[in-house]
Amino acid sequence: MRIAALAFSGGLDTTYCAVFLREQGYAVHAVAVDTGGFDDDERRLIAQRAEAAGAAAFHLIDARGELFDRTLKYLLFANALRGDVYPLCVSAERLVQAKCVAEYGRRVGATTLVHGSTGAGNDQVRFDLAFRVLAPGVEIVTPIRAQALSREAEMKYLADRGVDIPPKTGVYSINRGLWGATIGGGETHKSDGVLPESAYVLTALAADRPGEPEDVVIEFEQGVPTAFGNAGAVERLSPVTLIERLNTRAGRRGIGRGMHVGDTILGIKGRVAFEAPAATVLIAAHRELEKLVLSKPQQFWKRTLGDVYGANVHEARFFDPIMRDLEAFLESSQRKVTGRVTVRLEDRIATVLGATSPHSLMNSDKAKYGEGSKLWTGEEAAAFCKIYGVADGMQGNDE
Repeated sequence: MRIAALAFSGGLDTTYCAVFLREQGYAVHAVAVDTGGFDDDERRLIAQRAEAAGAAAFHLIDARGELFDRTLKYLLFANALRGDVYPLCVSAERLVQAKCVAEYGRRVGATTLVHGSTGAGNDQVRFDLAFRVLAPGVEIVTPIRAQALSREAEMKYLADRGVDIPPKTGVYSINRGLWGATIGGGETHKSDGVLPESAYVLTALAADRPGEPEDVVIEFEQGVPTAFGNAGAVERLSPVTLIERLNTRAGRRGIGRGMHVGDTILGIKGRVAFEAPAATVLIAAHRELEKLVLSKPQQFWKRTLGDVYGANVHEARFFDPIMRDLEAFLESSQRKVTGRVTVRLEDRIATVLGATSPHSLMNSDKAKYGEGSKLWTGEEAAAFCKIYGVADGMQGNDE
């Protein structure tokens, strides 16, 4: 019997894949890779869904730590935001999920690797490329892409075989993980569609949000978030636990919602809704700390190369050797990014109140912007201004 290792989320597409492949004579190993967003109830539901689909085996892999260490850490170092708004919630996860499925498939002797991506999105490219790099020569099967099925057709196929999928799962394609969630379908297919409140999964409804703001403290060590709490009690945590707690704290205030429209890997425009409470807060806090401790050229090149790194992750170029070079640069840039940042959380807004660091380049004892400096005299400042404008004066004024 042919063995298929299926990247299984328990959602509509991958449940269809499991049932369809079983009917094609495959022994389907449903591999769920936890890259965040799973609670105990969801883990049980995914296992039950695999059983209902007739999978020969179900395997759950906790890859949250690997996700942070392998990709999210560098995306945070890069302050990566696609289109200046989207924190790449899904892109990094797909790499780790594909890696875990390929490794599992190798252990069980799988002849086929399967994912449930459609033929219109970015995920198909991410899974295909990762499978080809990590499991060269192994067959890749993609039933949803190959059959060009609508979500309604998938739901009917499963219902005819006694497998029920909740209606909400059929309306929207939801990908939920450690770095946030994406929501696609319905309104996101239009350039001006507005998602209903009921579609969001990580952030609280307006009526349920606290009225008063709260201030939280985040500590970083060489760019990595290591402690979280408030001014009176900061607790050291693993990055994964810290992100999960911050998702809860910021999510209950509706922070991190957004819509992103941009260029897909296939060259068409795409639009997606996202929720990224922790990523939104952490990137803002990390960026402010960097402003305090990095030089102007460091900040320029880190943003420039960080954008390249984020784009390559998003566009399935993670395995290009340039990515290891960029990771080395990003790692080096974080040597002095250590300190404490205070952030105010309120309705839909995260505001950085301030940052401190033992490596701060801001010294008010020697100079205060707009007031004066002990480092130079007024005459020296006037001379600097005169010399600074020489080139412009020599070129004349074309206005």
